[in-house]
Amino acid sequence: MKADDFLRPFLVPPGKKISLVNDYDPRFTADYVKKADAKEKLEEGVQRLAQFQEKLYAQNTYSLLVILQALDAAGKDGTIKHVMSGLNPQGCEVTSFKAPSAEELDHDYLWRCCKRLPERGRIGIFNRSYYEEVLVARVHPEILQRQQLPAAARTDGIWKRRFDHINHFERYLCDNGIVVVKIYLNVSKDEQKKRFLERIDQPEKNWKFSAGDVRERAHWDRYMKAYDDVFEHTSTDYAPWYIVPADRKWFTRLAVAGIIYFTLDRLDLKFPTLADEQRKELSEAKKALESED
Repeated sequence: MKADDFLRPFLVPPGKKISLVNDYDPRFTADYVKKADAKEKLEEGVQRLAQFQEKLYAQNTYSLLVILQALDAAGKDGTIKHVMSGLNPQGCEVTSFKAPSAEELDHDYLWRCCKRLPERGRIGIFNRSYYEEVLVARVHPEILQRQQLPAAARTDGIWKRRFDHINHFERYLCDNGIVVVKIYLNVSKDEQKKRFLERIDQPEKNWKFSAGDVRERAHWDRYMKAYDDVFEHTSTDYAPWYIVPADRKWFTRLAVAGIIYFTLDRLDLKFPTLADEQRKELSEAKKALESED
C-alpha cells in the first residue's frame, strides 16, 4: 500500500478545522475485519521497523520523536509495548510525563520535554507531552495559577500564543533533524467507560484505575473542544497530527506502526558508505586477521 493511501484516513490536514466527534470514527478499522489479519500484519511491520531503526542509528543524522496523546484508557501504554516490542532498547526511550514537579514549574513549560528529546540515531516516545499545556491546563485554568506566570502571560490570548510557541519549537526540531510525529488515540466515551469498569471489576487491573480518571471524564466535552483547537492550530506539514481509532486495540497498534513505518520510509535511510581510505583500512585489517596463526 502506498504511504498516502494508508495515512490519509488518519492525517489532520494542516490548518483545517475538524471535529473529533463528527469527522473521526473511533471504531474504524480500514479494510481489516479480522483481528488475526491485523496481528499478522503488525508482526511484519515490527520487523521492518527494527530494520529502519538499525539504519537510523547507523546513519546518525535524524532522530524520531513520537508524541502520543489521548484521554485515559485509550491504550497508550499497550500501544507502546506492542509496536516497539521488536526495537533495540538501546536506541529507543519512552518518557511518561506526569504532573510537573516543583523544579519543572520553576522553568518554562517546554523545558522538561527539551531534556528528553532523542539524540541523533535514536527514537524517543513521549507518553503525553507539552501538549498537556494546551489541553489539561485549558480544561483546568487553575493550573495556570500554579505556573507562576507573569500577569501579562495569562491573558485571553494565551492559547493562541502557546500554539505559536509549539509550532515554532517543532519547526526548530525538524530543521535540526528531529522528525516529529504526533498521534492521538481516539477512544470513544462508551469504550472508555467499558475499560474503566474492567479496571474496577478485574482484580489484576485494579492498579490501573484512578478515581481521578472518572472526575476527568466529567469534562469530556471540554476536552473534545480543546483537542479540536489543538489539531486545527498545530497540525503542520513538518509535524502533522494523526488521529488513530482506539476502540479496537488490535487496529490501533497496526495503525500506529504503519504511521511510524511510513514516516521513517520517507527519510530514505541508508547505512553509511565508507570512503576509499576507510575501505583500505578494512582490507588491511582483514589481511591481518587472516594471516594470524
